[in-house]
Amino acid sequence: QVHLVESGGGLVQAGGSLRLSCTASGRTFSGYAMSWFRQAPGKDREFVAGISGGGSQTYRDSVKGRFTISRDNDKNTALLQMNNLKPEDTAVYYCAVSRNYFVRTTFEYDYWGQGTQVTISS
Repeated sequence: QVHLVESGGGLVQAGGSLRLSCTASGRTFSGYAMSWFRQAPGKDREFVAGISGGGSQTYRDSVKGRFTISRDNDKNTALLQMNNLKPEDTAVYYCAVSRNYFVRTTFEYDYWGQGTQVTISS
């Protein structure tokens, strides 16, 4: 059975940093895209960043230059380093896995974690 577990969320002040981690178990995802989404209260879940099996990255415009996604295929893990955080980054962050690279819509993702809360105070 596949499980994705996120960790690393928390409360930080604007301008601070957090690093989220997603660890997958139950199968190997080296050939899959691993991505991060987020969902703020009252809003749709939105794509944040994704990384292919070979390490190619894609980001939503609002986080470019501030967030960095990486992965360790040996550990079945994806990381999201978030710097210069802003109050508008506040959301529950979800890790997700897809058979397709560079996709940004939720229905194209096969597995999801339970999410980790990120709160940025102004």
